[in-house]
Amino acid sequence: MPELPEVEVVRRGLAQWVVGREIAAAEVLHPRAIRRHVPGADEFTARLKGRTVLSAERRGKYLWLPLSGAQEALLAHLGMSGQLLLVDQDAPPEKHLRVRLRFEDGGADLRFVDQRTFGHVMLTSLAGGVPEPISHIAPDPFEAAFDGPEFARRLRARHTEIKRALLDQSLISGVGNIYADEALWIAKLHWARPTHTLTRPKITELLAAVRTVMAAALHQGGTSFDSLYVNVNGESGYFDRSLEVYGRRDLPCSRCGTSIRREAFMNRSSYSCPRCQRRPRPAH
Repeated sequence: MPELPEVEVVRRGLAQWVVGREIAAAEVLHPRAIRRHVPGADEFTARLKGRTVLSAERRGKYLWLPLSGAQEALLAHLGMSGQLLLVDQDAPPEKHLRVRLRFEDGGADLRFVDQRTFGHVMLTSLAGGVPEPISHIAPDPFEAAFDGPEFARRLRARHTEIKRALLDQSLISGVGNIYADEALWIAKLHWARPTHTLTRPKITELLAAVRTVMAAALHQGGTSFDSLYVNVNGESGYFDRSLEVYGRRDLPCSRCGTSIRREAFMNRSSYSCPRCQRRPRPAH
């Protein structure tokens, strides 16, 4: 699933190529793509027609396009395979095209393509500039609204494993499996380290690691393990070449040379260095 850097890459593309354009027509080609827009496809398309895209925003893994008129936005979540693509309006429809927006200027369409149909788009009201359905999601570590000391306080109060806390979008948004593993490697923390045992300086170090790895990934267009994770022009990122631990089972740690290990974690995988990231001792 795309994490913060991959979604931010898409947001920047939308900010460059979609903001300021008036929607001429919307078309829904698969109802599952708007399943969370309860009024249905006809209402969805009617409300989009004639609206101008005012900006492109993001919180964590969610994107939204505030629209002219009422305090509303087009909210998108890419799910496992969703793509927001700028495509010439005369180009043939993609195999997994779900929603298409055409614009009054006759330029490129904005197309929502989603092979696995886990993603979705919807029209929703804004509350304080944030779509109401995601108002419960915590700010991400790049937002001005992110409160580091409050994050540290809440983290220490969780009494859970540090990686599990990093993946909790109500605590910090945008961090997924890949960047959690990478940040924990930078901070020399094992994923099972209990949150209440972390000092405030160590939490500050971990937050810096999260920001460092995500900024590096963003600079390289994100992490693309297959053709599904692309920017608005269909181009893949290449941060997968810079990963230190994720997906590198049995390869040497670049810091100490020890073979990277893979462990089962929440029905997925967690990668770490056995020497740099010591497993915590069981509590007695």
